[in-house]
Amino acid sequence: MKQLGKISVALVLAMFAASCADKSSPNYQFMPNMYEPVGYETYQGVDNGLFPDGTEALLPPEGTISRGYMPYEFENTPEGKELARLNTSPLDSLKQEENLAKGAELYAIYCAVCHGSKGDGQGNLVKREKILGVPSYDDVARDITVGTTYHAIYYGLNSMGSYASQFASEEEMWQVSEYVMKLKEDLTK
Repeated sequence: MKQLGKISVALVLAMFAASCADKSSPNYQFMPNMYEPVGYETYQGVDNGLFPDGTEALLPPEGTISRGYMPYEFENTPEGKELARLNTSPLDSLKQEENLAKGAELYAIYCAVCHGSKGDGQGNLVKREKILGVPSYDDVARDITVGTTYHAIYYGLNSMGSYASQFASEEEMWQVSEYVMKLKEDLTK
């Protein structure tokens, strides 16, 4: 009987100790600054001994561009679009099949929902009447070229916004532009 009493007391104490534990936060913090970071404002002037003026961000010199980035040479104007019409794809023509395959993959992700998988302007959103007025690539009045397609992806056109931020590189935008021209060619056959 004494054993049963000891076991029951131990069981009650174990339950009591377990009920006091909070599993959502640690009980003891050996290094509290690892759990509770010091909240510095971004680029605030903090004298850390290395930089007497603090760690403020400086503006880049005027007229400079980031490494690995070249700005698009045509403006977002009707005149810029007409100049882009004469622009040709800088992609390697020896890798035409690879470029079209990658362009088809990206087109299916970003463009087909509106423009349709065949480029006929009958994408899923158009069929559901969520958006209207998406033209077919074989529309003679549009007279699209690889340069104007790239320009439209870069800046957007009419109710279509820019998709430049969706793509990882300029190469991907050119691949989609070339694939659009292939779809246009397929539609006109």
